[in-house]
Amino acid sequence: MNKNHTASLRRLLWAPVFGGLMVLYAVMALFLKLPPYDWVRETYLTYRRPWVEQIGPVTLPKTGRWRPAKDRRPPENLTQEQLDAMARLQSIGYLSGYEMASDRSNITVFDPEKADSGLNLYTSGDSPSAVLMDMDGRSLHTWKYDFRTAFPGYPVPGGSNAPDYWRRVHLYPNGDLLAIYEGLGMIKLDRDSNLLWSLDQQCHHDLFVKESGLIYVLTRKAHIQPRIHPTKPILEDFISVLTPEGSLFRRVSLLRAFEKSSFSHLLETMPDSGDLFHTNTIEIFDGSLADRSPLFKKGNALVSMLNIHCIAILDLSQEKVVWAATGDWRAQHQPSLLQNGNILFFDNRGNRGRSRVMEIDPITRKVVWEYMGTKEVSFYSHDCGSVLRLSNGNTLVTESNSGRAFELSPQNEIVWEFYNPARAGKRKELVATLFELIRIPIGQIEEWWKTE
Repeated sequence: MNKNHTASLRRLLWAPVFGGLMVLYAVMALFLKLPPYDWVRETYLTYRRPWVEQIGPVTLPKTGRWRPAKDRRPPENLTQEQLDAMARLQSIGYLSGYEMASDRSNITVFDPEKADSGLNLYTSGDSPSAVLMDMDGRSLHTWKYDFRTAFPGYPVPGGSNAPDYWRRVHLYPNGDLLAIYEGLGMIKLDRDSNLLWSLDQQCHHDLFVKESGLIYVLTRKAHIQPRIHPTKPILEDFISVLTPEGSLFRRVSLLRAFEKSSFSHLLETMPDSGDLFHTNTIEIFDGSLADRSPLFKKGNALVSMLNIHCIAILDLSQEKVVWAATGDWRAQHQPSLLQNGNILFFDNRGNRGRSRVMEIDPITRKVVWEYMGTKEVSFYSHDCGSVLRLSNGNTLVTESNSGRAFELSPQNEIVWEFYNPARAGKRKELVATLFELIRIPIGQIEEWWKTE
């Protein structure tokens, strides 16, 4: 037998061995969630969603499109194609908010000795509502309000699910609540869910309320901006400032704030039309860390732009970006300035396509701490997601797409864990997105909730 025949025979004999090893690893990857389990799972869920949304005893809300309110007259001299493109941009939202559910529900881990105390406030993809619950998962109070009651006559074509959930809320000490219908508007309710006021300004993603009562909220506008693209519309993000009564009195363009700064080169990575930034977070500094750096002066704003993978600080008095950073994080959410001067945020896709929580030093831009989950407990949210440093040093993470929130000790031990109980499907196999869960110190709000 010549050498060529011997080599061919060896390859033929080894082929079943290699095939068997590949099958064995595939089985292990499935049950032990080894790479590329998370990538395959996300790809599968993405392409099966049109079918998933049809199952179950109820009709699940779908991603849809909608047009501006009738009382908003479109600019003249635009083609129907341009108007349609603007309408599509204004309807950017989320899928139905459902993902394959874990068999866990409500509180699954609670170590009273290590977890931070307080109440939990969360919003979910199953309804336009917010729930206040204790550490044991008992519901203490619920706010809820129908979009069409708040905004009568606002034309929302069938199929759009934006009116069916609140993307972000803010709770006042007396029980009043601000709530954002993603990309549509914002309302203020009293603790009995009576409408106090509504604002139709395409509010989206996030808001911040100062001690003075001023409200800072992200808003956006779809329009033709010739310096960006001569014919295709863009979606431009703004920081809008409101009075406590909901009256708009100031608006700052994030696009212009970048263009007039030394960080304008970062705009080279943005698309030339469409959703330029997809800004998803705003936080206003109180000035308590101004002695560390002028970047942290009172009134400056910390923002996050998903589409250019950038975290930035704006001087709102100058309407100018004064600091910006990009790194190996991707599609990040919820940066916040910590008392140690570092910035904490949720990195959605920078961990080789998976999620992690990161803390960086904004001066040196070095990573100070990160959490990437474990082999036993996967950690991934393709979009949304939130993170909060608690008063006892623990870190509260919202893994939105999985409907999960968990609290980490400084030693990365999970000391509290919650799974959204809102389920759907024939076997309750779908879980609603958990947009954000925050911990509220009991002394921070009045005790009206004890009378429920």
